[in-house]
Amino acid sequence: MKLFLDCEFTQLNREAKLISLALVPEVGEEFYVELMDTYRVEDCSDFVIQNVLPQLDSNRHGRSLASAQAALKSYLDSFEEELEICSDAPDWDWRFFCQMADSADKWPSNVANEPTNLIHLFRHLEGNDLGEVDLPELPHHALLDARLLADLYQHLRANQA
Repeated sequence: MKLFLDCEFTQLNREAKLISLALVPEVGEEFYVELMDTYRVEDCSDFVIQNVLPQLDSNRHGRSLASAQAALKSYLDSFEEELEICSDAPDWDWRFFCQMADSADKWPSNVANEPTNLIHLFRHLEGNDLGEVDLPELPHHALLDARLLADLYQHLRANQA
């Protein structure tokens, strides 16, 4: 089972802190969490302040880091099959996923220990591979972006059949 991962974080540097994380499976329930205790607004770049933070809804999705890690563990444990984490930015998103998934120093046994880099797949696309797909700009919301990745992957798979 492929899970499409996207994260939002404070800035593009080594001090980046996780803001939100989403997983969208090929089939089934999605996982989305916004962290409330891992960063401050002062940690965020201007871009994140303007484009990411206004989209958050901490009343619905906000959790502490410990609560989010427990929820992620429960979510991953709900799958019986092996899980392949797919990302278009694994250099960033995979590190955050690992910090969340390996919370008790025990890697989830059903999760592959390295991500699938969707850029390798998408890089070889031709214009006609996308057919009628209209590629919007990423909304910079982890759940919406992960859904977009899943949809694009499914569309490409359907067109290659």
